Amino acid sequence: MAVGVRKQQAARTEAELKAAAVRVFERLGYLNTKITDITEEAGRAAGSFYTHFANKEALLEALLADLLAEGDADAELAGHRDDFRDRDAVRWHVAAYWGFYRRHRTTVVALRQAATVDESFARRSQELLEPDLQHIADHLKNLELPGDPLVVASMFTALLSTFADLWLSGHGPRLGREPSDEEMIDTLTSFFHAGIGGGQP
Repeated sequence: MAVGVRKQQAARTEAELKAAAVRVFERLGYLNTKITDITEEAGRAAGSFYTHFANKEALLEALLADLLAEGDADAELAGHRDDFRDRDAVRWHVAAYWGFYRRHRTTVVALRQAATVDESFARRSQELLEPDLQHIADHLKNLELPGDPLVVASMFTALLSTFADLWLSGHGPRLGREPSDEEMIDTLTSFFHAGIGGGQP
């Protein structure tokens, strides 16, 4: 078998294992998922997992790397602005994250669960996420902030993530109606822009 074909097969198997893991995490939760659950879901032999990942945490870290790569690609899209004095710049980031969270909520929740029980994984995740946090902090550089830009950036990302999880998991307050994504995005945008950018020259 040619080397190129073997690489393609290996890449396909790795992708199938990651996709299977997300499906199982959705059903069982990350903490309750066993490696055999993942390989059974993928229709692969149990031993095949270790050809690609050292353990379940390594698979989750690979999923995080995929998410970060997607986020980097999103940052190259039209409409991305870097000055949070501009409400449209804030809205672009809120909308991008809202869509991202809707697509990848299961993986984001799994990352959170893993970090609560594994300090080394939590540290590694923080290291991988540091450039994204710095990205937001750089967008705040023209504002008069109440604290260090990285601290304010962490407030921005933490609130955005928590709010998205609350509503997209179906645990938000009962309104008697289903709020649209646009309503949620505009509400968050107004809150953030008024709090960290609104009215500043």
